[in-house]
Amino acid sequence: MTHDLFLALALFAFVSSITPGPNNLMLMASGANFGFRRTLPHMLGIAIGFTVMVLLVGAGLIRVFDTLPLSYTLLRIGSVVYLLWLAWKIAHAAPVASGTGGGRPFGFLQAAAFQWVNPKAWAMALTAISAYTPERSLTAIVLVALVFGAINLPSVSSWALLGQQMARVLTNPRRLAAFNWTMAALLVASLYPVLGPLLAPR
Repeated sequence: MTHDLFLALALFAFVSSITPGPNNLMLMASGANFGFRRTLPHMLGIAIGFTVMVLLVGAGLIRVFDTLPLSYTLLRIGSVVYLLWLAWKIAHAAPVASGTGGGRPFGFLQAAAFQWVNPKAWAMALTAISAYTPERSLTAIVLVALVFGAINLPSVSSWALLGQQMARVLTNPRRLAAFNWTMAALLVASLYPVLGPLLAPR
C-alpha cells in the first residue's frame, strides 16, 4: 500500500468512525445513562468486533454479496427491524437509580455481534475492502483492519464521554427521558440511507 493510499485509508477510517451512526448514538445514550466506565465493554466490543468484521469481509464475505445481491437486501431488512427495537429500548429506558430495572449497558459480546446488523458498519467494511484492498491481498486486508481498530476505539469513546458529560444536566428524570427519546429518534433517522433504497419504487 502506498503512502498516499494509507493516508486516505486513515482519513476514511477517522471520518466514518467519528461521525454519527448507530454505534455512536448508542454509546452517547449509554454514557449518559450508565457512565463511561460501565460503557467500556460496549466500546471495546465495537472496536474489536468491527476489526474482526473487516477481516472476515476481506477474507471472502464480500463475494457473497457480489454473487447473491438478495442477501444484502435481506440483511438490511433485518438490520432495520433490530435497530427499531433498540430505539424503542432506548426511548423507554428508566433512570438507573430509579430501582425500576431500567436496563443495563451493552456487554462486549453484544456490541461485537451488533456490528453484523449495523448498516453503517457494513457500509464502512465493504467500502474499505473495495477501495483500499483492490488486489484482496491478505497483507492489505490485515492492514485495513488494524488501521480501523486503532482509529475506531478513541473515536467511538469520545461519544460515550460526551454522553457522560451530558449526564450532569440530565439529573432530572424528565430531561433524561427527553434525551433518551431524542437519541431513539436520531437512531431511527440514521436508518434513512438504508430505508431509502428499500422503499424506493422499483
